[in-house]
Amino acid sequence: MQILFGALAVFIIMIALLWVLVPAIYGLPPVSSRDERIRRALELANPRAGETLYDLGSGHGRVLIMAAKEFGLNAVGIEAGPVQCAVSWINALRNGVSSNVHVEAGNFYKSNLKDADIVFAYLTSDHGNRLQEKLGRELKPGARVVTVSFELPGWNIDFFDREQLIYLYKK
Repeated sequence: MQILFGALAVFIIMIALLWVLVPAIYGLPPVSSRDERIRRALELANPRAGETLYDLGSGHGRVLIMAAKEFGLNAVGIEAGPVQCAVSWINALRNGVSSNVHVEAGNFYKSNLKDADIVFAYLTSDHGNRLQEKLGRELKPGARVVTVSFELPGWNIDFFDREQLIYLYKK
């Protein structure tokens, strides 16, 4: 019995370390955004049902689920953390939106964003320069980008919510 508890403890510690360490390695914020802030960011993008939203660093999938459930979007999350990917998938199933939510495990800098109508990014300002170049190359004309707490240097801000620190850009 002690071996079973020991193995379970090691498994839980490994999961906890993966939850924290993988996003930290990529320099992603450790704290998720509040639902009100996510909803406001999505509203600013003026989403139309059936469009495709990409969430860069999607964590446990709250943005994906809200986008699919409340706005009728097809939502794609790109997440480096394997534990977060699993949690996102479970959350999508629990919320009845698994047919509209897809989670990719990996580095969003290596993913192709050409199908995105909307890109949501809650990252640190360290990602601004590199991300603006990628978005400029890959996004189609008319695509909207919503960033929380950081700017895209060189892009014209279409709208800024000063209270929530949400930036809206259009390509």
